[in-house]
Amino acid sequence: MRIAKFIANAGICSRRAAERLIEDGEVSVDGEVIDSPALNISDENIIKVGGKLVGAIPKARLWVYYKPLGLITTNSDPQDRPTIFQALEGKLPRVISVGRLDINSEGLLLLTNNGDLSRYLESPSTNCERIYKVRTFGKGREVAIRNKKIVIDGVNYHPKLISLTKKTVSNSWYKVVLTEGKNREIRRLFEHFGFEVSRLIRTDFGKYSLGNMKPGDLLEVTIDQNYSWKT
Repeated sequence: MRIAKFIANAGICSRRAAERLIEDGEVSVDGEVIDSPALNISDENIIKVGGKLVGAIPKARLWVYYKPLGLITTNSDPQDRPTIFQALEGKLPRVISVGRLDINSEGLLLLTNNGDLSRYLESPSTNCERIYKVRTFGKGREVAIRNKKIVIDGVNYHPKLISLTKKTVSNSWYKVVLTEGKNREIRRLFEHFGFEVSRLIRTDFGKYSLGNMKPGDLLEVTIDQNYSWKT
């Protein structure tokens, strides 16, 4: 197994982040600092990251977390804003998030201790649906979009569904279904149509749903056996 993949599967970080750690000289194999993420290793090698021993790859696990508003989906923040990992400290082994939700978004965030599983679930090629409830200011108008390509500032977006579900005098609710997770995709799409998003909640990701969970709730779930994520 390649060293970068081993580090990711051990739950240290993503494979890309592991490659950066190797480039920065933070990874050693049998006492020697390495500089190639393609180095193949075996169970007999001693791996250290940042001077700390990395143990055997644990069994893959998956959690559903109801991310509250006001938390950053990152390990550390230059602006010292609170992160999901600070909020979950002591409740989980070392995990990585499957994609992100921005500070002003809430709802379902998957967490796993396995880098391959995270990459599989994030990839648009797996066609995992992300379902959102989106509230906008003001009395909305009908927007019926299905599998349409939308280009905004040179970036291609492919929402599977945008549909008005409820409207009042003061605000409107929409259902949005995506199969990819581009940065601020929903907010950019709604700005494109002239709407201002006032609340954004992810309710589903693939086979998993918030159900009756409340902000801050954490639930370990079974990994769907139909997911072909092992490489």
